[in-house]
Amino acid sequence: MALPRLPLSDPQLRGRHLLALPDGVEVDEVETLAASRFAAARWEPAGDVPSQRGRRPMTAAFGIRVTPAPAAPVLRLSRHSTVTGPYGVTPDDLVALGLPSSTTQVYDVACPRERGERPWPGGDRDGLNRAFPDGLPVREEMRVVQWLVDAARRLGGSVRIGGRGTVLAPDTEGAIDLTVLTDHWVEPGDALAIVQRAVPRARLSAAPGTWGGPMAGSGRHSVSGPAGISEPGGSGLRSSLELHGVDDDEARRRLHAEAAAFDEMMMAAAQEAAQTFGILVDLGVDGLISVDVSEPDEVPPLLRSVPWAAGGVVAYRVHWEPVVVDELEIERPTLEHRVARRRAAGVLHSVARAVHEAVGGEIADQADFLVSPDDL
Repeated sequence: MALPRLPLSDPQLRGRHLLALPDGVEVDEVETLAASRFAAARWEPAGDVPSQRGRRPMTAAFGIRVTPAPAAPVLRLSRHSTVTGPYGVTPDDLVALGLPSSTTQVYDVACPRERGERPWPGGDRDGLNRAFPDGLPVREEMRVVQWLVDAARRLGGSVRIGGRGTVLAPDTEGAIDLTVLTDHWVEPGDALAIVQRAVPRARLSAAPGTWGGPMAGSGRHSVSGPAGISEPGGSGLRSSLELHGVDDDEARRRLHAEAAAFDEMMMAAAQEAAQTFGILVDLGVDGLISVDVSEPDEVPPLLRSVPWAAGGVVAYRVHWEPVVVDELEIERPTLEHRVARRRAAGVLHSVARAVHEAVGGEIADQADFLVSPDDL
């Protein structure tokens, strides 16, 4: 069935965010991703759609008549936000909007415009700092924009930011972490044996010791580090301190003393030990993979109606950390990072499959979207 045409004549269209998707993406896939993030997501009857012009039949009374365009369905994300579509687009539409040539369908997103402070220096993995240089979205708009970016990454699409028209095309391989969600707790020794089925060199993680303070050479007077590391402590730390830090030495000393006293108080307080542990897999030049086991406070929206998740879930998070951690937060990382990530992804998938086979449940990606084990 032909899709209704994207209403480019709508004067407000360019001020709204757009989700652009390639051929082969079904409507129910978009619905599933929406329900994964917004618990109240539901379809509603389509509202009025801007009309399109068409010629009258050839009769004695020549002229132009207005005919209604086919209605596009409306997916409500929340009280204030909706996603309308899919709409069909032509090559001329793509050029006018600056969308990728692979785009065959577009969803029109209506949400509140809520902006906060300007972006701070540092990482910008999703490109949001670039898209919102005058003020990052907050509250409802941030939730919607982040979902759009995550959905575009999952479905191989892109997002056009309303107003400035910046197009974000997140890398489909840019977020490889997986989490196995289940109601089955496995003791550390048994969990290690499960992971070793996939990677025999896996080992239980151990605390390296007490924290000795910030990394040497980090802060206001840091310099660029070796091996591609921009600066000790993370890129953007020095410029952030220069712009937002406390300049007075005595005031800074008092702040450090207060922070140290608070840390001592919290460490001395009797607290119930957290139910968590970790497993590590050293990948050499490709970084390392960790399996962090914990009981999260919240259950993902898609699992809230599942009977086995009613009493809470156990999360087995399989995470990749590269040698140069800064590159995780770069929108377009280096070739070396991408090669290491691709090699690490195969090991990470094997670990996630082994854990899932042992404990059952569901597998979620880094955006909390469910993943079929057959796709790993």
